Amino acid sequence: MSYTASAGRYQGMEYRRCGKSGLKLPAVSLGLWHNFGHIDNLENARNILRLAFDSGITHFDLANNYGPPPGSAEENFGKIFASDFKKYRDELIISTKAGWAMWDGPYGDWGSKKYLVASLDQSLKRMGLEYVDIYYHHRPDPETPLEETMGALDLVVRQGKALYAGISSYQPREAARAFAILKELGTPCLIHQPRYSLFERWIENGLLDLLGDEGIGCIPFSPLAQGLLTDKYLQGIPKDSRAASGRGNGALEGVAVTQAKLEKVKKLNELAQNRGQSLAQMSLAWVLKDPRISSVLIGASKPEQVTDSLQCLKNYRFSEQELKKIGEILQ
Repeated sequence: MSYTASAGRYQGMEYRRCGKSGLKLPAVSLGLWHNFGHIDNLENARNILRLAFDSGITHFDLANNYGPPPGSAEENFGKIFASDFKKYRDELIISTKAGWAMWDGPYGDWGSKKYLVASLDQSLKRMGLEYVDIYYHHRPDPETPLEETMGALDLVVRQGKALYAGISSYQPREAARAFAILKELGTPCLIHQPRYSLFERWIENGLLDLLGDEGIGCIPFSPLAQGLLTDKYLQGIPKDSRAASGRGNGALEGVAVTQAKLEKVKKLNELAQNRGQSLAQMSLAWVLKDPRISSVLIGASKPEQVTDSLQCLKNYRFSEQELKKIGEILQ
């Protein structure tokens, strides 16, 4: 059945400027890290994407190795894009990344120009796109000169294969160097994608300040700590959860779900209920409270989770008392 997007898709979404650029992103973006691989149901993936776009989510975030198997999320997205979203291409922000192991041999990992250029060419073919809107280096490479890696991002932008350049998981010092190199090359960095949640707050130790000072966007991933900051784990580890499945590809490990963390989750859940939110909604709202956050990446295994997550936009303001309480819980 052919797809026509909702006429009211832009009415309920907030759009935030990405740093000091001309680009605006939806406050909530959809990541395809999980649930879009060949081991997953394609029609379910299609329904998630349709509902997301109908809800004003214009940004879909991928990477070359998303799946499993690696590459399959891009392939499946490409199928759905061709049938459902091609006519809406100019309304979409589509991003992908390279930096983790993708193919055998010395040219399929890390940050060489050889790898980054070849990987983007492969990604474009898998997705059936002429260009991506944002191309990220997925993680720092300790052995390749940063000038080479950033030079590769500059090159693909100049070639028209990407509109903007981004980096992911860079610490403040190396991020600052990357920003300086890109600025000198004439392709300023648009955005940084770090891991950030109530349980992982390293970006508060300098990176957020750097991004604010440099006018660079921030789009955190894993804001729900791979599902730990939802009601799924309030009673322990359910059999159908990521922690129990051990599916790999970044899935939450059972060993990460300690009794101490579960106690914190329960207390955070009580606070969320007092705010009239679910734990997941409050956790997303907590990330979005900072004006330096351009967007937050959510994942979804079913369409209803997208709808539920979007409720975080109704209230992302926290009182001093609430922030103090969160701080005490997380000590």
